[in-house]
Amino acid sequence: MSTEKQGSTAAGSAAAPEERRQRKVMRGMVMSNKMEMTIVVQVNRKVRHPLYEKFVSKRSKLYAHDQNSEAGVGDIVEITQTRPMSKLKRWRLLRIVQKASV
Repeated sequence: MSTEKQGSTAAGSAAAPEERRQRKVMRGMVMSNKMEMTIVVQVNRKVRHPLYEKFVSKRSKLYAHDQNSEAGVGDIVEITQTRPMSKLKRWRLLRIVQKASV
């Protein structure tokens, strides 16, 4: 039995490992932390208008997983893409860049 296990692991490691894609990282401000282990982050970005070529401000609200519930309202945080955790959550808290001043 042990020879079969060794053979299967050797064959699995001999195959070329697939490179994982670089996950997106966004920076934004926490708008809400009232849910359990979830924060709502507002991400602001500038997009160039296709016709008028003017930069227009756009914003998105993203739901992110906060395992320890450490982020507070007003904090600047970095979030990264992850597997779907619920209907709306596809992001998780990476780090708190700046705590909100009270």
